[in-house]
Amino acid sequence: MQQPTAPKTQELWRRNQEFIAGGVFSLNRSIDPVRIFERAKGAYIYDVEGNRYIDYHAAFAPYFLGHCDADVDEAVIDAVRHSSSLYGAGTTAGEGELAELLVKSVPSMEQVQVTNTGSEATSFAIRLSRAVTGRDGLIVMQGGYNGWQDDVAFNLMDPADKQRPRQDGKGVELNPITAGIPKGVKQSVYAVQFNDLEAVERLLADGEIAAVILEPILQNIGIVKPNPGYLEGLRELCTRYGALLIFDEVKTGFRHALGGYQSLCRVTPDLSTFGKAVANGYPLGVIGGKREYMSYVNHPDPQQRVLIAGTYNGHPVPVAAAIATLKKLSANQDEIYGHTDRLGKMMEEGLTEIFGSAGFPFTVARQGSAFVVYFMEGQPENWLKIAREHDMDKDREYRRRLIDRGIFHFPIPTKQGSISFAHKETDITETLEITEEVVRAGL
Repeated sequence: MQQPTAPKTQELWRRNQEFIAGGVFSLNRSIDPVRIFERAKGAYIYDVEGNRYIDYHAAFAPYFLGHCDADVDEAVIDAVRHSSSLYGAGTTAGEGELAELLVKSVPSMEQVQVTNTGSEATSFAIRLSRAVTGRDGLIVMQGGYNGWQDDVAFNLMDPADKQRPRQDGKGVELNPITAGIPKGVKQSVYAVQFNDLEAVERLLADGEIAAVILEPILQNIGIVKPNPGYLEGLRELCTRYGALLIFDEVKTGFRHALGGYQSLCRVTPDLSTFGKAVANGYPLGVIGGKREYMSYVNHPDPQQRVLIAGTYNGHPVPVAAAIATLKKLSANQDEIYGHTDRLGKMMEEGLTEIFGSAGFPFTVARQGSAFVVYFMEGQPENWLKIAREHDMDKDREYRRRLIDRGIFHFPIPTKQGSISFAHKETDITETLEITEEVVRAGL
């Protein structure tokens, strides 16, 4: 890692490393080159040295309306001002209002629960699916990200030589992304390549799988879209073999449509999880689905009841933020999604033109306001193709040079870019101009 040389950054980095294990409070936020940010507004973030960046990272994409959206922040301030404290007993009117907005926004969700993070939401979805089916098995996607808990902490961004078939033929060999996972967890988790229906069916046919969990678009590794018929095929297979289909829309949800990506692909999962954009950056996760499954939370048989608990679940501050976000999205759907899609198209077309004369392989992938440049031929259909063909070094250097010029993409290869409602055409134009200069200078 390059050590920072700017004075304020250097001192803060040194001090934080002394007292924080790993130097940051979430290891996923560790970046090279080191930057320490102190404020943000709209489409921009500012570091402690006073440098401004056009932000396409958006804190891993929750800021769909932009940083510090006035309507969302005012709702939060109003909640604090009117003593909306955490009572820790019973329910509140705010909880009910949020739940109703969520159910009206996402047709597949008849009832919901909320958590503080997306990882907690996916954890509960997996627990619920096991209770409903009486099975333990879980299918996850190679290259997908569904949280940091034990059940899904596998096969994130493995190099190609580690994406080998299991000896028993049941999917891809499991590779933990962290130490500390009990050995027994591996016995019930199976990884497959995205877009591989045959691999899913082979596992489902054994009758041991409780759920298939996946991002309907793999957005942890850029933008990897489902092949035609893939999501429909998963729906049919899960129904046929008695497993639940879980769409992890923590990243796709509310960014691509008010009803989630599921409303665009017209495939109905059994359970869905949301986070990030649902409260425009305030900490809140959502789990929802069919009433027959969600009712296990208060099942009449105590042996079948599924516990969800959390002191801070439904804290009035993120609840107020989520209510304001959903109301704004609902009341201004055409304006907001139209604006972000137009800017996304402008970015895609501009990047395609710039890289078209660069003399090396590339492809631009986009879904609405989310985009990525791959340094390879053709749209990828899974992480294996990316790991084999994408030029990781070129991608890393490309991102570093953009950061040096005031365009902030997360400096790890294949991470998506996220356009917000706060971005303007002038931001896209400036980004494309700087990108062209970077590419012409040689990568």
